[in-house]
Amino acid sequence: MTLDATDRALLRLVAEDATRSAAELGRALGISQPAAWRRLRRLEASGVIRARRLDIDPQAAGFGVTVFLGVKLAAKGRASLEDFERAAAAIPEVQTIEHILGLYDYRLRVVARDIPDFERLLRRRIMTLPGAGAVEANVLLSEERRPGPL
Repeated sequence: MTLDATDRALLRLVAEDATRSAAELGRALGISQPAAWRRLRRLEASGVIRARRLDIDPQAAGFGVTVFLGVKLAAKGRASLEDFERAAAAIPEVQTIEHILGLYDYRLRVVARDIPDFERLLRRRIMTLPGAGAVEANVLLSEERRPGPL
């Protein structure tokens, strides 16, 4: 799908606030409400817009610790990758699972209420994941830039 300038502007507006109505989007873009609605539907149908989600502040929701984990699998193979991904995805505190190239096989973003809660999660859930080998933890101290529109 080829995106024009209006599509890109529409994506920026929706990325800023996904609750805006098609009428509001149309006014901001200088197009009609039906035209804005059709463009949104086309972007969703083509997969450019995968989902519209809430942006919840983990700290305000009671999760004061964010940890990035580098996980090296003990054994590699198609089955072990899928088993690891499936088991990691079943842990609610695991926010993202990224299969990466480099020293580690996976990078996980994990939230916990506090350090003791993270330790419990690490010992009982993360270290028991299928194929999990070496794990390196990096605690997030601050986040200056959050991902935004492309």
